[in-house]
Order: sequence, then structure tokens, then C-alpha cells
Amino acid sequence: MSLTFGLAIMNDFPPDVVPADRIAMLREQVRAAGESGISSIWVLQHYLGNMPTLQPVPLLAALAQDAGRMRLGTNMFILPLRHPVEVAEEFATLDHISGGRAIAGFGLGYRENEFASFGIPLEDRLGRYEEGIEVIRRLWSGAPTTFHGRHFRIEDQRISLPPVQPGGPPIWIGAWPHKTGAHRAARLGDAWIVPPHVPPERLRVLHDHYRAERERLGRTGDSGFVVRRELVLDADRERARAIGIEARGALTRKYAAFNAPQGGDYRHLRTDQAAVEVADASYLFTDPQGAIEALKGLEALGVTYVILRAQWYGLGQEQVLRTLDLFRREVLPAFR
Repeated sequence: MSLTFGLAIMNDFPPDVVPADRIAMLREQVRAAGESGISSIWVLQHYLGNMPTLQPVPLLAALAQDAGRMRLGTNMFILPLRHPVEVAEEFATLDHISGGRAIAGFGLGYRENEFASFGIPLEDRLGRYEEGIEVIRRLWSGAPTTFHGRHFRIEDQRISLPPVQPGGPPIWIGAWPHKTGAHRAARLGDAWIVPPHVPPERLRVLHDHYRAERERLGRTGDSGFVVRRELVLDADRERARAIGIEARGALTRKYAAFNAPQGGDYRHLRTDQAAVEVADASYLFTDPQGAIEALKGLEALGVTYVILRAQWYGLGQEQVLRTLDLFRREVLPAFR
């Protein structure tokens, strides 16, 4: 089966940007993505950051009509900060608005200021995450739910709005790129989304951990091994690299103002030089042929789905649309 592609659109903006002024551009990107053979749209989540951020579920609902038949996913929704009853109802609502095309991408979160401001100890996040997923799945079944956990308690309650998709939207797990993360994703999710900075040689090891754990658990059905990748395309490979490193580097420096995630290799948040090295090893800042070669390499490693992001910080709309046009005309035919 050929690779499937999604597009992560930019919903966190430079501090001087008013996001209301960018909604029309986001709609244009979503429509262009659909015309470019991309099958899903993704947005991220943060609270109380140093960049104005449109929250993911209402944004996806607003973009559902522009997305047409594309799926709509969160990459990632910070599950431990929210009550699972609220999350179950919210994603069920998105599933209805989108005609059964929602994907629930759930992450642990890592920023200390977010957890402190919600009044949730950072050390409770894993327990809240795992209990939350169990509660959400039970509610999405439509059956009466009783759950007695350390963090959540529900007595014989039924969701008011069963999702359109039987059993609810697929749950894609955001987990750090190590063996423990692979096992967690294999146990809890329908797919695993691996961060964009993980180099190809590491992906093979992670895929082996993920596949082996699913087999051990008897989970032999379809499962996605999903990788995020940053993308800038230009006929001139060096020009694409320069554009991508400048724009992605500006975003990385803003992210580096917060504590880095614990676990995995997040060295690109520490120095500009490390960020450039990670970009050269893992990102797709290249010409169309270079993108084809890199994506074919990911496919050979067991990757089934690539979520591309083509805009960061100050990168303009024209470049995003050029990248999507080159992707449609010169890259995608290699995967059909």
C-alpha cells in the first residue's frame, strides 16, 4: 500500500499576528491540500504559550466544509489537561460536523506552565492519559459506562452524542521516540504518531518495537505507523533548505523558551546548530526528487502515513502554496 499523506497547517502564530486575519489563508491552504492529493488536515494544541494559538477542535470544525472528504485530526490534543467526558463529547461533536471524519490525536503534553495553571501535577499526566483514553473509548461505544479510577469516576452514564464512526474516531497516540513510547502507542492506540525530528535510522528500531508489542498483545488488525515531517519544496534544493531552516528555526527558538519534553532526543531545542543538524537529517527541505527519495526511504522502513507541515512562523502563504503545487505535480505521482 502506498504512503498516505496529511497536512499540518499552522495554527500557532508569531506574537504580532492576529489569527483572525489568517483564517482565509488557512481555508485556502486546506482547499489546496485537497487538490494536492492530501487526505487529512492536522492542527496542534498549546495553552498559555508565547504564540497566539487557535484551539484545535473549534478550528477543525470551522474548516470541515473546506476540507471536503479529507479527515480532520489533532496533533496533538493534550489529553491529561481535560476531563475525558468533555473530550469524548467534544470529539463526537467534531465527528458529526465532519460527517464521520475526525481523528483523535492524543498527546501527554510536557510544558510545566500548562499543567501548573490547570492545577494538575505533571507527575499525574500518564495516569490521567491512560484512564482518559479508557473512559473515552467506553463512552464512544454508546453503552452505559461505569468507571472507578484514581483520577476519574463515572457511575452508569451514557454519552449524549454517540460519534458517527462506530466506536468513535480512531485514537492516534503521540508518544516519545523510545521503546516505552512504542509500547504505550501499541497498547492504547490505533496508530502511533512519531515526532518530526526522529531520523530515519531510528525509525526502523521504533517500528520494530511498535510492531512486536502489538503482536505480543494480539492486536493484529490494521495499525498506522505515522511520522511527521517538515516540508519545503523548490526546484533549487539549496534554496528550499535555506527557506526551511530559517522559518522552522524561528519556530524552534520560540518553543525552546519552555521546558523540553523529558525522554527522546529533543536536542534541536537547545542550540541553533543542533536545530540545523536535525533539519538536515530528518526534514524535507529539498527539491521534488529529494522528497521522493526521502519518502520512499520512510516507506521502506514501515511508515504508512506521513503528516507534512509546510509553514512555520513567518513563512508566507505563497511559499506554502508553491510547495503544495510541487507536491501535487512532481512528488505525489511517485506514490500512486
